[in-house]
Amino acid sequence: MEARDKSGSLLMKIGLLLIAAAVLLAVYNLWDDQRAGRSVDRVLDAMPELVKTAGVLDPSLVQEITYPDYMLYPDIDMPSLDIDGNRYIGIISISSLGKELPVLSEWSYPNLKTAPCRYAGTAYKEGFVICAHNYTRHFGGVKRVQEGALVCFTDIDGNVFNYTVDQVEQVDPDNAEYMLSDEWDLTLFTCTLGGQFRTAVRCIAAEPNALELAEL
Repeated sequence: MEARDKSGSLLMKIGLLLIAAAVLLAVYNLWDDQRAGRSVDRVLDAMPELVKTAGVLDPSLVQEITYPDYMLYPDIDMPSLDIDGNRYIGIISISSLGKELPVLSEWSYPNLKTAPCRYAGTAYKEGFVICAHNYTRHFGGVKRVQEGALVCFTDIDGNVFNYTVDQVEQVDPDNAEYMLSDEWDLTLFTCTLGGQFRTAVRCIAAEPNALELAEL
């Protein structure tokens, strides 16, 4: 009887420890989510006004545009801006989700805790890929974006690139080749809850788009 009591007491203590660990993890996740939101807000406040006016290019301004160098030399590096020791290449906007986020030039796990990151490619060519954590303020909820929704990327020089969502899918994290496919002009991706898959928002260039203006 005494042995059973000791065993039951030990199991109860283990159960309480597991509950406490779960509560602490939930509190940490909530704190980390809020910290990530404050991080992108600070960066947006530091962005120049030219970049912060991210959005759809006005077709009436087409005739006033002086074509930038990237139209002639699409392989050039994207310009970047240093803010608090991090290099940013622009802002990604998903109007239907009310999201406007700075984008870091290079991805790393520490960088992902600050803001979305360029994973591959460039806005000046097909196959531009941006990744982010599924924090509420970052790419949380992107699985809800609808086909045909507008996505805009504005680079540090103020050039606007408009895209429409072609499809939203789940991708195996080991299938890097498919994730990086240049079949789409822009891909946004984040982890699903649990991290077993990646939610990929596939986008195609939309009119009016700075990439097509050189043909007008």
